[in-house]
Amino acid sequence: MNEIKHNWKKWLYWFSLGLVFICIYKILDNYENVMGCLHTFFGVISPFLIGIFLAYILYMPSRKFEELYGKIKIKCISKKARGLGVITVYLIMILAISILCSVILPIVFESVTDFISNVPHYVEDTINAYNNLPEDSVLKSQIVQDEIHNLQNIDIKQYLDVEALLGYLINAIGAIFSIVDIFIAIIVSVYILIDRRKILAFFKKLAGAVLKERTYKNLDKYFNNSNEIFFKFVASQFLDAIVVGILVSTAMSIMGVRYAPLLGFFIGLFNMIPYVGAIIATVVAAIITLITGGLSQTIWMLIVVIILQQIDANIINPKIVGKSLKISPLLVLFAVTFGGAYFGILGMFLAVPVIAVIKILLDDFIKYKENKKKNESLEIN
Repeated sequence: MNEIKHNWKKWLYWFSLGLVFICIYKILDNYENVMGCLHTFFGVISPFLIGIFLAYILYMPSRKFEELYGKIKIKCISKKARGLGVITVYLIMILAISILCSVILPIVFESVTDFISNVPHYVEDTINAYNNLPEDSVLKSQIVQDEIHNLQNIDIKQYLDVEALLGYLINAIGAIFSIVDIFIAIIVSVYILIDRRKILAFFKKLAGAVLKERTYKNLDKYFNNSNEIFFKFVASQFLDAIVVGILVSTAMSIMGVRYAPLLGFFIGLFNMIPYVGAIIATVVAAIITLITGGLSQTIWMLIVVIILQQIDANIINPKIVGKSLKISPLLVLFAVTFGGAYFGILGMFLAVPVIAVIKILLDDFIKYKENKKKNESLEIN
């Protein structure tokens, strides 16, 4: 009987392997058709994926409002606490988007437009300042002179057509998101937020029925831990970026730094990338300020920005994030560098929560192996 069972498993293994090779051959033989089908498939489900992402981002605030409405002693409100929580979150989101589009973005866009239109002038001033340096200056090396010469031969204006760039951006966004897709995504996210307990209960039952008890418990544990890490990191870093952007923009505006809203927005955005982002954004802001405002203003700008970043790192960020992810700075730098090299800006941003989840898995694996060795040594003794 055991021999028949063994032969059956062996036959099933080779049969499955053969099917895999046939599928791979068919995919490669009909590559264009397969890619066309995948493109159509993802085009159809993209609104649902966006809706799931929206529901994930808005889950925590909607839950907080649900708890708040649930504490109200008026029955008609407490019974509809979940629906009211979802409605409140979406009203706040619509208000925030309205403020962003009507107040913040026009100011940032005006700064971007003004900066781009003045880039040729700034480049010319920089080249003139370089040419006025003493001949024995360290910067007068042959390599720098060759780069300056190459820069002078470039027609910068052809790359700085603001209207063309804006049109390209609008067309790109329109190609990715249509009004219908956005509407469907919002409806999907609302349904998910309202029926989230039923949806999660269904998937838990399905996982419990398919998987073994130990596997199910481990999966549930790692899913909850990963979800907590990702949500806490993404939400807290986004909120922290807004706070830093507002503080830096305000401080720069008071100092009279040109393009203060743009630079503040840029520093706040890059502040979402741990360690590396703040350094990159500050260096870029310093270069732009040096060109537009001179050395004295640049030094004061750097002092103020560094002080604000230290306040954020030691006071604001810990209050927003709460408990640390408990990852060493060296590991964070490695994760950010690796993520940026292979997945760009998004990879740099998501590298920290990913490495935190991997660290949890490795820690549990090491503990499991250590306990197993201890048990084996006890059995031998």
